[in-house]
Amino acid sequence: MEFTVSKADLVRELGLTQGVVEKKATLPVLSNVLLEAAGDTVSISATDLELSIRCQAPAQVSAEGGGTLPAKKLLDYVRLLPDAEIRVKFSDTHWATLTCGRSKTRIAGMARDTYPEMPPMPEPLAELPPGLLAAMITRTVFAIAAEESRFTLNGALLVLKPETLTMVATDGHRLSLVEYPSPAGMSGEHRALIPRKAMLELARLAGDAGSGEETLQFAMDENHLFFRMGPRLLAGRKLAGNFPDYERVLPRSHAHTVTLPREEFRAAIERVSQFSDERSRAVKIRFADNEATIHSSLSESGESEESLVVDYTGPTTEIGFNALYLLDFLRATQEEHVEFHFKDPQSAGELTPAAGEPGYRYRYVVMPMRI
Repeated sequence: MEFTVSKADLVRELGLTQGVVEKKATLPVLSNVLLEAAGDTVSISATDLELSIRCQAPAQVSAEGGGTLPAKKLLDYVRLLPDAEIRVKFSDTHWATLTCGRSKTRIAGMARDTYPEMPPMPEPLAELPPGLLAAMITRTVFAIAAEESRFTLNGALLVLKPETLTMVATDGHRLSLVEYPSPAGMSGEHRALIPRKAMLELARLAGDAGSGEETLQFAMDENHLFFRMGPRLLAGRKLAGNFPDYERVLPRSHAHTVTLPREEFRAAIERVSQFSDERSRAVKIRFADNEATIHSSLSESGESEESLVVDYTGPTTEIGFNALYLLDFLRATQEEHVEFHFKDPQSAGELTPAAGEPGYRYRYVVMPMRI
């Protein structure tokens, strides 16, 4: 195999594969990317057996074929080359020679026939705007459970309906739900449980779309989910099991609602949480007499308190929360004001963008802490 490709194109596509490459590979070949040259393109693939990605770059192909090279080593080296054309030539012994200007390097590869095949994508079920999908992931991915034993919570549920697109994630301590109007042409209802790693790579793929009008095609078969944007394809295994009935977790109503300036609220929690318990990250929020007070309990490092002026005339109520959970929401949304909904110190609190904010529905439910 032999081809010539521009450094910029190769670096861009190699960069998109790095998150998929298996870092602690039990199979050595999974630390490599697969390069395949045919026609006027070079395809670059990576997999960890659960998630796979294939990207393409325009190339001048002198001899078609395929081979694998170490993913990180290849990208680290190519980044250091001057902005010029790079000629890549594989030998029969699986070594590759890279020539760029006056630079010439040989890299040891592995046979192409040992590399796992990527599953074929079936007919698309829907076309989604990449920016919308990236925004949904940003607003939910942090609520996915980290414990591998809770496998049904190790991903987010995507629900596609003719009227709405919904994404929801929970770790049992908090739940994040975002809902947008469906784009035109959506038909039928589809549900998919997307693993966390697939969501992160999907966000990178969608974010690379820029401001173009490209759409992202979604498909699935019995075992896999597929997302294709132009010549790039991401395929991942579905999570098995049933996602919890999240509708039952969402509070029906709240006794009290307080509107807060998002940026001031976020900054106050960040400062106060510097003196919270390092293990629990707990802070207390007290609402009383048109004032919201955020404070930490006395710890070895000290204590801190901040207050915000708010419109509140209900009973004095103090609720404990994990500060990091609150900050995840406040960093994920960009609205100027947010609403804090609560009933009492024992009930879940809920954060939403302020009433009247257009375009989507965003609900973030957080269980209280006993401090």
